[in-house]
Amino acid sequence: MYTILRGILDSAVRDELLGKNPAAALRRPKVEHHEAAYLNPNEVRHLLDAATGSPARPVFELLLHTGLRRGEALALRWEDIDFTARTIRVRGTLARVGSELLVTEPKTEKSRRTVYMTDASERVLRAARLEQSEGRLRLGSAWVQTGFVFTTEVGTPRDPRNLLRSLKLAAKKAGLPTTVGLHTLRHSAASTMLAGGVPLKVVSEILGHSSVAITGDIYGHVSPEVSATAMDYLSTAFA
Repeated sequence: MYTILRGILDSAVRDELLGKNPAAALRRPKVEHHEAAYLNPNEVRHLLDAATGSPARPVFELLLHTGLRRGEALALRWEDIDFTARTIRVRGTLARVGSELLVTEPKTEKSRRTVYMTDASERVLRAARLEQSEGRLRLGSAWVQTGFVFTTEVGTPRDPRNLLRSLKLAAKKAGLPTTVGLHTLRHSAASTMLAGGVPLKVVSEILGHSSVAITGDIYGHVSPEVSATAMDYLSTAFA
């Protein structure tokens, strides 16, 4: 907010509407960076086990297998899924705007991206397509054709708020912290990739961050296991 305000007032000075920028006399507020909370693979398994039978579980799985944002996953349409090329095209975000669920523009230009489809994510997507086919046959004319990958029982887009409620219930059942949210699944995917040695730049591109610096700020943590491995390597290298 400070940066935007100062930029506006700088423009006013250039346009000779102001003699000087009053914001220039203010100290820039400090921004506290908080490392992202994440689940380790064992906690993820407990969470998914607790979500067994929930219609929301496929979305949880896709978030974990792709690192997509919640709104990006819910905005996916079948035309964005290419099983032959094994790609998932991200080109929007589903969000509640007032009383409506709308697909809005991606968060940043780099958020508009193509993600590789793994065997795990393909399994989730094929199961979702089969379930939708069965739903259309069962409901007939009552089915609402929207083209979304993840829908309600009648074909309408899933509400992000309901998805969060389902996750909270599963987390509580699994004995996980109440702070677990949908972004925790995205963070878990990123942390697992980094712990597995995937370069920071590659993880940044997969997540759709506007810069590698953002990825580094969010995922600055290093697990004890990765730290120990690094120190062992360092010790061996200089032995």
